Amino acid sequence: MTTMGAMQTVTVVAHRGDPYRVRENTLDSLRSALALGADAVETDVRLTRDRVPVLLHDPTLLRLWNVDRPLHALSADEVRGLTGGGVPTLAEALAATDGHRVMLDLCGGVDRRTVAPVVDAVRQADAADRVFYCAGAEAMLAVRAVDPGAEIALTWTSLAPPRAALLAAIGPRWLNYRFSLVNRDIAARVHRDGHLLSVWTPDTRRSLRRMLAVGVDSITTNRVDVLRGALES
Repeated sequence: MTTMGAMQTVTVVAHRGDPYRVRENTLDSLRSALALGADAVETDVRLTRDRVPVLLHDPTLLRLWNVDRPLHALSADEVRGLTGGGVPTLAEALAATDGHRVMLDLCGGVDRRTVAPVVDAVRQADAADRVFYCAGAEAMLAVRAVDPGAEIALTWTSLAPPRAALLAAIGPRWLNYRFSLVNRDIAARVHRDGHLLSVWTPDTRRSLRRMLAVGVDSITTNRVDVLRGALES
């Protein structure tokens, strides 16, 4: 955690690792972000055909690996072969980030059946105390059902606040907003309601400074170095 002045503490979260330098959601990208001073790394998680959680944002391997195959149709071994081992399993990612916080963004259609292998991988890695989950309401309800003790960052994309009943069912620690939606009023409301405020993904010095001025608790960014510079200047 990095302190800005005497009153504010901001968690620096690396979005998919260090994607401006190293291919996103790879072990090298996560390591690069941590070397730059990230407090935590954010990764996207999907399941292979044989229900192995791996790090991939897109539903196919096309954009990152030039393989036009859907992940859900491939086994973990097939993914490893097609990408030269470039797409890590969640277990590998948790081992590579040992001792650091990890934010897991659950991609695709998420329900209890798809959440369970992810939570199991976290438990098997003995990483439950440093992992937190983010996504929309449906996915986070599934996480809460599978792991009543999970730390949750509810991703919210509306200016209207989440309903009290939804917050009670999910029990998030964080509300996770697109940074362009956030102003001082929203920050004050989130804090007044007893939640921490995280934002994604400001990358310019100007947008990062605006988020710091608003009083957010966590910033997920593709530019850890720029955020570190903003904090230290």
